[in-house]
Amino acid sequence: MKFGAHISAAGGAANAPTNAASINCEVFQFFTRPPQGGPAATITPKTVKDFKEACKNYQQAEAYVHAPYFINFASGNSRVRYGSISVIREELERCSLLGVKYLMTHLGSAKDLGRTPAIKQTIEGLIKVLEDYEGTTELLIENSAGSGEIIGDEFEEIGTIIKGILKKLPKAEIGVCLDTCHSFASGYDWRNKAAIEKTLKTFDQKIGLKFLNLMHLNDSLTELNSKKDRHADLGDGKIGKEGITAIVRNSKLKKVNMILETPSDEKRKRDIKFLKHLRDS
Repeated sequence: MKFGAHISAAGGAANAPTNAASINCEVFQFFTRPPQGGPAATITPKTVKDFKEACKNYQQAEAYVHAPYFINFASGNSRVRYGSISVIREELERCSLLGVKYLMTHLGSAKDLGRTPAIKQTIEGLIKVLEDYEGTTELLIENSAGSGEIIGDEFEEIGTIIKGILKKLPKAEIGVCLDTCHSFASGYDWRNKAAIEKTLKTFDQKIGLKFLNLMHLNDSLTELNSKKDRHADLGDGKIGKEGITAIVRNSKLKKVNMILETPSDEKRKRDIKFLKHLRDS
């Protein structure tokens, strides 16, 4: 289990490992392109060389990339739908050049099509992304907070999507990035040891713990099942210090790396130090 945070790559991808080291990250996450849309910076041979050297020099064990926020595989608009497929495939290729371990993405919204057709179209879109893909970066589905008609808030829904992909592409590399704040907002409890065991049991039944590759470790400003995506610094929210401690010390998660997407820049270094103490004590 290693800890890190979402890090700015402003000025170039090679700046991300440097910024990660400044707050004592062991792993880190970043954007390779503007998250709200816009042209992506070209990944040149120099970009690759500088990025990999920086990761080595600053002792970053792994790097992860978050896909842009505009992705919607279930859109009724063909431009958005096929644009989402194209961007995620392109990001997988770009991440593979950089040696990034995982690319995570949200799936979109069912508001245009209705639930069942939206799930079907999402599976079809992800199959298009992954068919004939030979890169090294693995695609992860990130769970959502459950507001509106968003896809992927329930574990069962993510499990259905993964099964649909593997039925068509049995060798596809697909997994899950589990966000504690999002799942808490969707009704999955992380506040104490017993609650965490129940949540992980449900995850295993509906998806399978073998698909749990990475976690976003965030506290939540809002109550359990609020359907609101509001991140809090560790121990400052409704999951609380007891819950965070029990997550880090859960034996089922000991090989899962964790990334902070917490709101306060000045508290992130403190929180990483706290997590390392929990792990190592």
